[in-house]
Amino acid sequence: MNWLERFFKLRENGTTIRKEFYTGTITFLAVSYILAVNPEILSSTGMPRRGLFYVTAIAAFVGTLTMSLLANAPLVLAPAMGLNAFFAYSVVCSMGYSWQIALFAVDFPETSLCGIPCGLCRTHNCG
Repeated sequence: MNWLERFFKLRENGTTIRKEFYTGTITFLAVSYILAVNPEILSSTGMPRRGLFYVTAIAAFVGTLTMSLLANAPLVLAPAMGLNAFFAYSVVCSMGYSWQIALFAVDFPETSLCGIPCGLCRTHNCG
């Protein structure tokens, strides 16, 4: 455990492994709602709920691990709920784009600037 104290500079920051374990557990419990809410929001577009659960958990894990190891910062990173709600309810359900096209447009902003004809994109409607 001595290597953990040295790597994360716990003594310099006035904390212990025990305190960090407790605060990490509390932080996880505070943000764990995203594991239920994010798949629920995005599954309204037709995306598979089980896959969304796993990808939400993996994205949060990788983001948080990266932040802790590279920046030595006790921060949790998880998918943005606001952008996901906009994607699901506005872009897919209201505008009528399929989730595949909408995801492509969100991930590659240049595609929204190149003028893809709307008739090609409107393949899915969230009645």
